[in-house]
Parts: sequence; structure tokens; C-alpha cells
Amino acid sequence: MSTEQIITRFPPSPTGYLHIGGARTALFNWLYARQKGGKFILRIEDTDVQRSSPEATQAILESMSWLGLTWDEGPYFQSRRYDIYNAVIDRLLDRGQAYYCHCTPEELEKRRKAAMQKGLKPKYDGRCRELGLGPKAEAVVRLKTPLSGATRFKDLIKGAITFQNEELDDLIIRRSNGSPTYHLAVVADDIDLNITHVIRGDDHVNNTPRQILIYKALGEPLPQYGHLPMILGPDKTRLSKRHGATSVLTYRDMGYLPHALLNALARLGWSYGDQEKFSLDELVEKFSLSHVGKAAGIFNAEKLLDLNARYIRETPDQTLARELGPFLQNLGLRDIDSQRLQDVVPLLKPRSKTLVDMAEGARFCFEKEIQYEEKGETKFLTPDVANLLIRLRDKLSSLSRFDQNALEEAFAAFLDENGIQLKKIAQPLRMALTGKTASPGLFEIMAVLGQNVVIQRIDKAVAHIRNKQNAQAGQKG
Repeated sequence: MSTEQIITRFPPSPTGYLHIGGARTALFNWLYARQKGGKFILRIEDTDVQRSSPEATQAILESMSWLGLTWDEGPYFQSRRYDIYNAVIDRLLDRGQAYYCHCTPEELEKRRKAAMQKGLKPKYDGRCRELGLGPKAEAVVRLKTPLSGATRFKDLIKGAITFQNEELDDLIIRRSNGSPTYHLAVVADDIDLNITHVIRGDDHVNNTPRQILIYKALGEPLPQYGHLPMILGPDKTRLSKRHGATSVLTYRDMGYLPHALLNALARLGWSYGDQEKFSLDELVEKFSLSHVGKAAGIFNAEKLLDLNARYIRETPDQTLARELGPFLQNLGLRDIDSQRLQDVVPLLKPRSKTLVDMAEGARFCFEKEIQYEEKGETKFLTPDVANLLIRLRDKLSSLSRFDQNALEEAFAAFLDENGIQLKKIAQPLRMALTGKTASPGLFEIMAVLGQNVVIQRIDKAVAHIRNKQNAQAGQKG
């Protein structure tokens, strides 16, 4: 194995979506490789044929691409690498470090129960270990685990870890159906791909001595191991769906920005002084495994939401407009005017925590027929404001300029001419233009909508008031 270049890997199983824990593992491997000028490899561990699916594989690739975690090699698929695994198993058999086991599942279960009745650990008793058996239908291949001594390694995060070999049994490395087991495939891949650093969740700590023993049986140098602390919810229990969304793509679809989620993931178990917010370049520059804590990271969905709002406020308008487009399409809006979209973004940035919020806030700009909120319509689109709206419409239609300054001047004159305060006309006008009781500033949204649309919507609101008035009069008659 070459140690001249740092090589890390992320090996998800395509049995479901990429979740927060896996994404954090991918990020830390990516950061470590990028900071050290090394390589980051993506490997899909799809040997569990029944549970793996192409859809899950695609979702993992989409998640990685959305987060910006580009890989230098891969994706490699374990299901296509059986020749490599069988060659490694043959090496172990040739070296006398592995052997064929002919014990049937029924025999193993019987001996397991007998051991438990005697208060012994129900591990394989090594019956076939020294019999020199050859291949046979339904036979498995087992690794010869040392019967005494200890397997030790220095974890880059947790420090020195020791396992007593007598606690381990002779691991199956090839199943009776001829397929390699997880531990064998992982080690064979890591050797073949020259992996120098294995950075993964601490649920893999107990897997490490088994994998180290395979390395040693092959006479191969070991990679360095670092096991990341687990991720907990705010209630200090293991992160699960009850704490909110756990899938990366769900956060994408909820309107989170990738850099906001990356920032939150980086802070799960890692810190750099008191700094909370990092650009991607800063993460690459400052990341260090020595700053990864041993304590579990706490994932707080509310803090992520606040962080996302900050990223939205700081993202350039043009970039945000590009990100917002698909969310408007999800609302059924088509033929979106790109200039109007870019113009409305700065009005909505201070008010939006997600792109879903922003799309909902922006829909009035692009709907051909806006719908009035019932409560606001009843309160503000009333007969006593119809004539005011008509006079305002006439005032606005006469303007030769329709920017914010011109609108402010026109409104000041309109209020003075009619002897009213802004609050008398503001909410009825807001309802007429947006269908809602809350929106960005009136002058800003009128400038974005443009003169023709503003006039059309005021006309529609007046017609709505008149129709409603006539209907009520008809009911009384």
C-alpha cells in the first residue's frame, strides 16, 4: 500500500437514502482528503442484493452531488468486484490463514445452544479449523483468528483500543452461496484502492479488530482508523425520524441550501474555537481530526433552520434566483420571467428561512390569477375601499415612470388629495396585488410587478368587491 498520498473513501450501502450520519462521514473523509491534497473515493457496497436498489444508489449519488462532495474515483460497485474478493480469499487459503468449514447451519445452531446452556459465549468452536477440508457444496470459508493475544490499534479520534482475540471467533469470509462477507469485501477493496485512512462512525469500532486480522493474515500494512462519535438528537437519544428529517434529499426538498447543511454537519462532533459558520474553503483549511471530539454530536434542527436563513440572506441574488426556480415550478408555476424572479429575490431574502418559504412568498409575482386569503379578503376588500382603489388605479396608470421613487411620490400626492392616511389604502392594495395580508413593502412589489400587472390586479379586486356586493344585495332582495 502506498503511503505517499492520503486516500480516503466513503462506502454507503444502497439500501435507503443518504442520511445525516452518512453525510457527515462522507464530509469528514472529503475534508481530510482535500486538506491533505489526497484522493476521495466513492464505493457503493451493494453486495446485499435483496435490500440494495438502483433507486437508492441514484439517491446517494444525487445527495453527494447536491452537497458538492465530489469524488476523485468511483463510484466502485462491490457487486462487480467479486473476482477481487475471491482472489483475496484464495490468498488466505494458500497462506493457511483460512479454511473450509463443512458444518451445517443446523449443527452450528445445536452447538450454539449447548454453549449458552453452559454459560459460554456462543461462538464457533473451531471444529473444522485443523481438518484440512477442501471445497464442498454449502461449505463456507473461515478466517483463522488467533486463539490468544490481543488486537490493538490507535484510533485517530478515540485513542488506544484493545480487543482480546479469544473473544473473537473464526469469521466467515465466504458464505455457502459463494458470496464474500462484508468484512472480507471491505478489506479487499481498501487494499485494492490503496486506502490510507478509514474514517467512519463509531458503530464500526467492533468491526475493526476483525478487519485488522484479515490485513495481518494477508501480510498487508494497516490503514489508520478514526471513528467518529455518534449523532444524537436534542434529547440526547440516537438521531431518528422523531427528531425531524434525517435524509439529505429531504432537506434539499424542504428548501435548505447545501452549504447550510454542510456547515451543520461539520459542527457535529468537530469544532474550531468558537466559530460557528464556515465557508467550504474555510472547512478545508481548518478541518482536523484532532479537533473531532469523543463526545456525541447533537443535531439541532432549529439551529440548522436559523443557519439556513443566514445563508439565504448572504447568498447572491442571482444564485438564489437560480436555486428558487425549481421550487416555483413545484407550485405549478411555469414560464417564469427570469428578470422578475431576480428582482423579487432581494425583497424576500430577509423574510425567508427556506427556499420553500421564499417560493411561497414569491408566487404572487408569477401567478396569472392570484387567490385571496379568506380572512384578509373579508376584512380589507370591502365596498368602502372600491372607489379609493379606482382613484388609485387612475393615478398609477398616468405615471410615466414606475420605479420606487416615482411610486412613493405618487402615493404621497394621492394620500394628500384624498385626505387619508396610508393605512387606509395599504392593506386593501396589498390584498389586491398579492392576495395576502403580509408581503414585502408595497412600493417594492409594485415596481417588481410592473405597471400593467398592478393595474390589472387593482381592476380585478374592484370587480371582486362589486360582484360580492351585488351577490349580497341579490340575497337580501
